Amino acid sequence: MRIIALAAALALAAGAQALAAPPQVDVTIGPALQAKAEKTYGVRDVRELAEELKQGVERRLARSGAYPDARVELTLVDAVPNRPTFKQMTDKPGLSFESFGVGGARIEGRIVAADGKVTPLAYQYYETDIRWARHQSTWADADWTIQRFSYGLAGAETFARR
Repeated sequence: MRIIALAAALALAAGAQALAAPPQVDVTIGPALQAKAEKTYGVRDVRELAEELKQGVERRLARSGAYPDARVELTLVDAVPNRPTFKQMTDKPGLSFESFGVGGARIEGRIVAADGKVTPLAYQYYETDIRWARHQSTWADADWTIQRFSYGLAGAETFARR
């Protein structure tokens, strides 16, 4: 009899969590990064990074159930590639894809909970050791930043703005 009662309680708890909608995630590109995208990096590459941020956060938050019914508003403030982007190589024909450097990204935003509580967010990571960049892809450090941010946010870590 206890097993049936326990199973019923667990089913009710799971049902209540299933009723909560996953958070809505909105990602924008900061004005400085948008200008860099148009002038240097290429708009397509930066849009793909922003879409990766949106999908990564949505996926992780849906799996974890963190911040139900909330709105997550993020801005991709900065991103630095590890290798030349397609636009950079097109603009400078002598540039080689063999070139590499340190990269990273900066993300800011806020979580607006269903009850109206606002939690500001800020996260950044820029690699400092060039030895790790030699075998990386174009946006490897920016991708790493996005993944770490997504995992941390889903784990209910708060990245308080400093």
